[in-house]
Amino acid sequence: MKTHSHEGSQKQKAYVVAVNMGYGHERAAHGLLDLAEGGEYIIANDYPGIPETERAAWNGGRKLYEVVSRVKSLPLVGEPLFSVFLDRQQEIEPFYPKRDLSKPTIQVRQTYFMIEKLGLCRHLIKKLSKNPLPLIATFFTIAFAAEYYNYPGEIYLVVCDADMSRAWVSRDPKNSRIKYFAPTGRVVERLKRYGVPAKNIFHTGFPLPKSNVGGASMSIINPDLLERLDRLDPNRIFFNKYHKTLRDHFGVALSSTPGHKPIRITFAVGGAGAQKEIGEDVLLSLKKHLKKGDVVLNLVAGNRPEIADFFIDAIQRAGLQGQIEKSIHVLQTNTRLEYFNLFDATLRNTDVLWTKPSELSFFCGIGLPIIMAPTVGSQEEFNKRWLLQVGAGVKQNNPKYTDEWLFDWVVSGGLARLAWNGFVEAPTHGAYRIEDVINRRLSELEVLPMII
Repeated sequence: MKTHSHEGSQKQKAYVVAVNMGYGHERAAHGLLDLAEGGEYIIANDYPGIPETERAAWNGGRKLYEVVSRVKSLPLVGEPLFSVFLDRQQEIEPFYPKRDLSKPTIQVRQTYFMIEKLGLCRHLIKKLSKNPLPLIATFFTIAFAAEYYNYPGEIYLVVCDADMSRAWVSRDPKNSRIKYFAPTGRVVERLKRYGVPAKNIFHTGFPLPKSNVGGASMSIINPDLLERLDRLDPNRIFFNKYHKTLRDHFGVALSSTPGHKPIRITFAVGGAGAQKEIGEDVLLSLKKHLKKGDVVLNLVAGNRPEIADFFIDAIQRAGLQGQIEKSIHVLQTNTRLEYFNLFDATLRNTDVLWTKPSELSFFCGIGLPIIMAPTVGSQEEFNKRWLLQVGAGVKQNNPKYTDEWLFDWVVSGGLARLAWNGFVEAPTHGAYRIEDVINRRLSELEVLPMII
């Protein structure tokens, strides 16, 4: 049985600061909107008044990330380019044998060079220092800069993956005042190996949006999950095995007489727009089911109109334009804030989330089974491992045959089992725990497991 942090009147606000490099760092910030000063988080590489020299320095790194992420899928040259220009920069050392990993890496030294010699984040930190509140960063450069420029308030850093590289920890961790919010037990242990004192580590879980959780009572998760299990277990295989457990948790159980409701699939590409072709393969494979209306497919393009255009063209080529806004929905917005709000709302009406194992892996905690697209980057390999250990995710089979293997997983109750595993094993209340820490409130926290 899960226990959760106290809910109460919020007293202390914080500056929540992210970067728009992919979606992961902003998604973590979006989960903390209730805590953010003014109800908005700050984008460190794109805020009003940012010096053009800083914007240019940030944009170089962001554009490289996006280009290299997209070219990874190119034959022959994609993998080597990705490895040289991006993946080695964020490579995570093997966890065993146990050893001291506190020595700064090349990337740590590069980050401090950008701060010390190029003044990265100096303008923002000086601006926030005029009215110091707790500062919660979702990217390490921001936290390093805040400490370097002597930010007067507390400095916190949210780790956004199930494991982490040394790049996330400061040059002198033993004497640093940066405090960490860890999404998993593995990150807690990793931080200790990197030299961070235990007193500066809070095991909170990832800050999932409160609009998908519903507080300590889980007033949103519970009805959404009950509906999802009903759809994902048409033959009542999972229900028959776990009916007592389900009744104990929900107070009611699934109906023993299954209905015939469409399976709702959400396919989400990353912020760099990688893997959109998988969405087209899924669309084509499920063509007859989409026409019949026994599958609903949400194709998530984020705030990238070119990805939405790709999906719409694919729908038209498949002769499925008549199903748009019926059994097919293309989700595209003008801003990232609109995207996160729309995406979170869409997940409440989703039965299966299909995506690469990014920070979205943590959404298994609200009871979503994850079909994993191929990884993009070293950190996603560790997210994949975590999902498999939790028992909430499964690697995709060939998308061109989705209409065959997906329904095998449904009729067997397998996807219902993944949904339940994620809900039981993965933390859901990270945003509430972080809020408790910032407000110095006592919390009734479960001891979150270290998933190996």
